[in-house]
Amino acid sequence: MIENLKAFLDSKVAQYNQPDFIKNDPVSIPHLFSKKQDIEIMGFWAATLAWGQRVTIINKCKELIRLMDGAPYDFIMNHEEPDLKKLLHFKHRTFNDIDTLYFISFFRYHYGNYNSLEDAFMPPGHLKGVEASLNHFRNYFFSLPDHPNRTKKHVSAPSQKSTCKRLNMFLRWMVRKDNCGVDFGIWNKLKPAGLVMPCDLHVDRVARKLNLITRKQTDWQTAVELTERLKEFDPLDPVKYDFALFGLGIEEKF
Repeated sequence: MIENLKAFLDSKVAQYNQPDFIKNDPVSIPHLFSKKQDIEIMGFWAATLAWGQRVTIINKCKELIRLMDGAPYDFIMNHEEPDLKKLLHFKHRTFNDIDTLYFISFFRYHYGNYNSLEDAFMPPGHLKGVEASLNHFRNYFFSLPDHPNRTKKHVSAPSQKSTCKRLNMFLRWMVRKDNCGVDFGIWNKLKPAGLVMPCDLHVDRVARKLNLITRKQTDWQTAVELTERLKEFDPLDPVKYDFALFGLGIEEKF
């Protein structure tokens, strides 16, 4: 049975891990850029805003890019106070102008000290693994003295028992390396073998149908359980199966 399931999922990865997948998915947003920092900034923002209809998510991200004059990194690093006024009406679901302005403040602070956003996911000392990286990232993200409490709901962490679906999806985009053209693979400190599955409603539903999850609730441990099962099929790149499970759930209503 396990060999049959692996072959089935591998065929679905091959089907959906293709450039054709990009245009209808939020990953299309960072693909609008070639500069590493623009890819990171808009990849993170697209992942953060990724709830609701995919068409709406993509359109809201494009609106945000326009408000930053088509060059997010340059705008963040070089804007002056009056330039921020046009962002005061940006909103997507519960993400509003307060959140937008704090994201800009954080990015400006971070890129003033580091060349890549990957460094924000590097915990101090010898802590290793994506769980430690995500917990560290949230603490670091909200380390600026003026952080608004309301923005905390938009950046999750395993310490909150969240599945961290959006952040795990963002890490997949940045870390996974292959020649298929969807994921970027521009980060090298985090490794594909250590990533955790982005466990959204569609992935969760399909994974349960395929008996890849036994845990009753859906939380961080569920995402870890699913990832461990998928490592039986590919221990070096378990998160590639996100393409299969998500594709089966969204495109095929499996």
